[in-house]
Amino acid sequence: MRISTFFYTIKQGIINIFRNKWFSLASIATIGACLFLFGLFYAIVMNFQSIVKNAEEGMSVTVFFDNGISQERIQEIGAMIEKRTEVSKIVYKSADEAWAEFKEEYLGEYSDGFTENPLENSASYEIYLSDVSMQPALVSYLEETEGIRLVNRSEVMASTLTGVNALVAYISVGIIAILFAVSIFLISNTVTIGISVRKEEINIMKYIGATDFFVRAPFVIEGMMIGLVGALIPIGILYVLYEKVIEYIMLRFSILTKLLSFLPVEVIFNTLLPASVIMGVGMGFLGSVTTVRKHLKV
Repeated sequence: MRISTFFYTIKQGIINIFRNKWFSLASIATIGACLFLFGLFYAIVMNFQSIVKNAEEGMSVTVFFDNGISQERIQEIGAMIEKRTEVSKIVYKSADEAWAEFKEEYLGEYSDGFTENPLENSASYEIYLSDVSMQPALVSYLEETEGIRLVNRSEVMASTLTGVNALVAYISVGIIAILFAVSIFLISNTVTIGISVRKEEINIMKYIGATDFFVRAPFVIEGMMIGLVGALIPIGILYVLYEKVIEYIMLRFSILTKLLSFLPVEVIFNTLLPASVIMGVGMGFLGSVTTVRKHLKV
């Protein structure tokens, strides 16, 4: 493509936007609203998943061993557990450590009356999961392992976190699909109006020998530019609002800082910015290309 043709295409695409300025502004506003909702939803979901992940990292399965088991066998069991794909790490707690922890937490100065360790068979492994949804498989394996007498786990919490993760994933896909479809529809209508307004001019251009690309490209550029502008505006607004909202929550509800950990703005927007731009330009491209092929048959 020649440079002159390229610049003509860009110029004509911009002219089309201003020629149909009200429809273009309506499309930009609606696409911006859609992508604003998408960005807002994305920020909420990412923070929610971060909170769930932190909760998952704190979940563990605890195993206790048969009475009289040798230390060598305990180490063998630990080595086998560490090789499991469900496991992120394991922490060994000896019987003496368990008793010292129990005394400090529950007995205090009253522990002096004990001359022996009443928890001598309470050595354990605390097993942290790489994925909480894999807990049932790990528990089944542990219960069948020779030398393990008891497996403690929280089935309700594991199933709850797994269900929440699945629900969030389904809702995310559904909302993104709806917003994508609405935005393409709006861009398609804007480009259709532009084609209708310039129908006679397009017929003349084709009559004197203009190529299909020369005629169609400005409309595609128009759609892509609408999508780009419609993406950048809401992302800029969200960037400012996100920092302000998180700062307000942390100051107004300081107790939440001990319970929740919000992601920094850079982590959110490192992905959200390019994703929104690609979505905006992509929606503009798909909407305009589809419309041009459907309505521009001259």
